[in-house]
Amino acid sequence: MKTDTIRNLTPKAKENFIAFLKTTELPAGYSDPEFMSNYINFAFDESLEKSGIDHKTAVLIIMTSLVACGGENEYEHMVNAALNLGVDKVSIKETLYHTTPYVGIGKTAQFIKITNEVFTKRGIDTRQKSEQTVSKDDRYEKGLQAQIDIFGERMRNYKDSYTPDTRHFADFLSANCFGDYYTRTGLDLKFRELLTFVILASLGGVESQLKAHITGNIRVGNDRAKLISVVTLLVPYIGYPRSLNALSAINETAPYKEK
Repeated sequence: MKTDTIRNLTPKAKENFIAFLKTTELPAGYSDPEFMSNYINFAFDESLEKSGIDHKTAVLIIMTSLVACGGENEYEHMVNAALNLGVDKVSIKETLYHTTPYVGIGKTAQFIKITNEVFTKRGIDTRQKSEQTVSKDDRYEKGLQAQIDIFGERMRNYKDSYTPDTRHFADFLSANCFGDYYTRTGLDLKFRELLTFVILASLGGVESQLKAHITGNIRVGNDRAKLISVVTLLVPYIGYPRSLNALSAINETAPYKEK
């Protein structure tokens, strides 16, 4: 399909867009240059620059958000961008795997397919060594330890707060969400917890979980400034209502303090 050069880009938007996508041509399937110009100027100049987040980290955050939002077309572009920026395939795959317990396999499976298709087109082997560190015998214990590392000692007996008929959900969280995913290699615990914040902010409507993971992020070293920089980056991808809800959750959980 014929592409048109995207016009009226700011110098910084053009510079960053080329760094990510290696072109200033309209992606195939897009027929609105003005729409793309507005998007690129905001996302690749104002939002990206104000966030202060480096390109490699930014693209993984954006990819994670797009999975939560269901943005398949933009996700495909961002996988290519990640590879253009030199992000390794393990980080790309692990970022995607990490979304699974939060968005569900119904969403993640399609993005696995898209990722593998991009890898194949670019001559990258879709196979990789296992990043798993748990077995069926210790996934619960290691997952629970990850929860304790993030949220503190109060998590050691947290399942006692569940009623007897719902306690298996606490077991699922420890063994599956944290045991099967948080303990994987390829990404460290601090970055995985940041990605969880990204996912929850992008999903919207999950304020109680979002606030809990803001607390978790603060505990592992992702401070208020870091979380605000992430929301700043996400505005073009998740919109203002979800962005402002995330800011409200940050303000409630980690209030601004005068210096």
